[in-house]
Amino acid sequence: MAQAPSVTRERQNQVCSARPLHYSAGKRAGDPHSKWRRRRQRLSALLHHGGDQTRLLGRKSHVTHTMAERLLEGPRQRRGQVMTAAAGSACRAALPLLLGTLLAPGGAYVLDDSDGLGREFDGIGAVSGGGATSRLLVNYPEPYRSQILDYLFKPNFGASLHILKVEIGGDGQTTDGTEPSHMHYALDENYFRGYEWWLMKEAKKRNPNITLIGLPWSFPGWLGKGFNWPYVNLELTAYYVVTWIAGAKHYHDLDIDYVGIWNERAFDINYIKVLRKMLNYQGFQKVKIIASDNLWEPISASMLLDSELLKVIDVIGTIAWNLVASYYEQLPYGRCGLLTAQEPWSGHYVVESPIWVSAHTTQFTQPGWYYLKTVGHLTKGGSYVALTDGLGNLTIIIETMSHKHSMCIRPFLPYFNVSQQLATFVLKGSFSEIPELQVWYTKLAKSSERVLFKQLDSLWLLDSGGTFTLELGEDELFTLTTLTTGRKGSYSLPPKSQPFPLSYKDDFNVDYPFFSEAPNFADQTGVFEYFMNIEDPGEHRFTLRQVLNQRPITWAADASNTISIIGDYKWTNMTIKCDVYIETPETGGVFIAGRVNKGGIIIRSARGVFFWIFANGSYRVTGDLAGWIVYSIGRVEVTAKKWYTLTLTIKGYFCSGKLNDKSLWTDILVPFPKNGWAAIGTHSFEFAQFDNFHVEAAR
Repeated sequence: MAQAPSVTRERQNQVCSARPLHYSAGKRAGDPHSKWRRRRQRLSALLHHGGDQTRLLGRKSHVTHTMAERLLEGPRQRRGQVMTAAAGSACRAALPLLLGTLLAPGGAYVLDDSDGLGREFDGIGAVSGGGATSRLLVNYPEPYRSQILDYLFKPNFGASLHILKVEIGGDGQTTDGTEPSHMHYALDENYFRGYEWWLMKEAKKRNPNITLIGLPWSFPGWLGKGFNWPYVNLELTAYYVVTWIAGAKHYHDLDIDYVGIWNERAFDINYIKVLRKMLNYQGFQKVKIIASDNLWEPISASMLLDSELLKVIDVIGTIAWNLVASYYEQLPYGRCGLLTAQEPWSGHYVVESPIWVSAHTTQFTQPGWYYLKTVGHLTKGGSYVALTDGLGNLTIIIETMSHKHSMCIRPFLPYFNVSQQLATFVLKGSFSEIPELQVWYTKLAKSSERVLFKQLDSLWLLDSGGTFTLELGEDELFTLTTLTTGRKGSYSLPPKSQPFPLSYKDDFNVDYPFFSEAPNFADQTGVFEYFMNIEDPGEHRFTLRQVLNQRPITWAADASNTISIIGDYKWTNMTIKCDVYIETPETGGVFIAGRVNKGGIIIRSARGVFFWIFANGSYRVTGDLAGWIVYSIGRVEVTAKKWYTLTLTIKGYFCSGKLNDKSLWTDILVPFPKNGWAAIGTHSFEFAQFDNFHVEAAR
C-alpha cells in the first residue's frame, strides 16, 4: 500500500426516541492523558493479532372547558422563560412513551403518582452525521452560525437539546456524504478532521450538561484486513473506537457519555464485550454502551440469553435523524432536519416547526425526570404523557397528530384516526394541590392558520379539585406545566435566500485552516482535505488532496471512484477549470465534472459530463461516474507527478474540453442530464491533488 501523507494542514492547537433502559451512574473514568504511549504499544500488538504480518496503514382563564381558541384571545404578561431542548426528528410532532391509560369515572384521564413512578426520562436529542448532514453549517458566517447553534442547543431559547449524537467518521458514504475518520490509516491519528469535534464543543458551550454520544456508520478500510466487515479483528476495531473517545478528551476536553456499535447494521456479541473491556482498560469505565442502534428485538433476545451481554449493555437505543439539514437539498432526504441551514454563501436559514414541536417536551423536562405510570392514549386519537422531577413539578404533553402529518421515512405507520374531542384530566396524589399550570400551544396546519409554540393564559386549579378540560382539535399540541421558564427565543430574520454564486473560485491557500475540508465541497465518496506540499514552495504549495488509498468498510453504496460535489444543482451551462495532480503512476487518474445529477447513497449511478485524464497517457469523456457511457477517448501527453490544467465547458447540448488551455475535444453531444453540480474526483481510491478550482455557471 502507499504510505500515508506525511504533511497535512489540519489545525493541531484549535480547532426522537424513548429508550427502555435508563442511563445509570458509573465510576468516573480515569484521566486518559497519561495513556497515549501505552495505547500506541497496544495498537502495534493489535496490528499483528493472530499472526497476521500485514502492515496496516494509515436528533387566566377558568379551568373547565378551556379551548385553545379562547386562550389565544387574551394572553397576559408572562412570568419567565423556559428551558428548551429538541426532539431530533422532523417526522412526528410528539412521540411519547405510552405506558397505559387510566380513566376515572366519567371518562377523565387521571394523572397520579400515588402508586409510584414509571420509567426514567433520558432526554431528547438528535444526530449529526449519517452522514455529513452538518457539512455546510461550519461555513456559515457570523452571527448566523451562532444563531443556528443557539436554536439547537441554547437552554431557554429554542430546541436546547438534552442529547447530541455524532457520527464517528469512518471515511465512507453514510447518506448525504462522507465524514473523515480520525485514523485514515493504521498509524495515522488526527483529532482535528471534520467538524463533529467543533459541534460537540459548541453544544457544550451552550448546555454544559448535554449528553454526548458517538456512533460509527462506516469504518476505514484497514480495519477489515481485506474484508468489508468491521468485526475481523474485534480488539482492533474496539481500540479504534476507543481512540476516538480518548482523542475527544485529550484534544477537546470532551467527555463522551455513550458509544454505539454500528448504526443500523449487524452487531457482534463478542465485539460488544470486547468494547466494554477496552473502555475499562483505557480508563473509560463511565462511558456507557448503546446497542445496537437498529431494531430492538434481536439485541433484546440476545441479552436475555447472555447474562454477560446484559451486563455490559447500558441502553437499547436508536435516535432520530437529523439535527440540522445542512447539506445540498437535492441530496437524499433534503430538509429532513430540525432546522434547515443549507446556504452558507448567503447566511439564510429556516427555523422549522420541529424546533418548536420538540420544545413542548424539552423545555419543560430534564433527563432524570420520570414518566407517570398513568399516561396513555386519548379515546378519539392522540396521546398524553406526564413527567415529574419528583420535587413537585409536573409537565403534561398532549398531542393529537393526524396520521397524514405523522408519517415518516420509516417505520411503516399503521393507520389511525384522530377527531375533535373534549379531554378531562384529574390530578391526584402529590399533584392534587397544584394551583396553576402554564400552557403552551402549537397548531400544525397551513401557514395562515399555524401557531407555533405560543404561550396561552395559564390554568388556575385552586377551585377545581385538580380537574380541567381541554377541547382538542386535530394536529394540536399542548404542554401544561408547573415550570414558568418557557420561552420562544428569536433573532431578527436572517438574510434572504440566494442561490450559489455563479462565479466561484478557491485556491485553497490557507496556512492553518480551522476545518480540514474546503468550504462548500461535499465529499460523496473519498475524503478531500487541505494539504501542504513541503516540496513545492511555489504555486501549488497549498492544495486540496484526496487522501484515501483504500476503500472503506462501507455503510452505503460508495462509488468505486472518489468524488466531491459543489455548487448549484440547477446549473445548466458552466465552465469548470481546475489544476490537477495525479500521484499514482500508470494506474492513477483524475476528473472534473459538471451537471452531476446524483449524490449520497445513490452516488454510484450519478450521471453528468466527466472529463478524465490518466497517468497512462489517455483521456476520456463519459456521461456517468462509473465510466460506462463513453463519449470520447484518446491519447494525450499526461503522466503522474506533474500538474495539468483541465477545462470543461458545457453549453446547451454540447461540451468541449481543454488540457493546459489547449483544445482537446469539442462539440460532443450531451443530451442528458440537463443540470447538476460541478465536481472533482479520482479514478480510484488514490492520492491526488487539486488546485485553483474555478467555475463560471449560468442557470
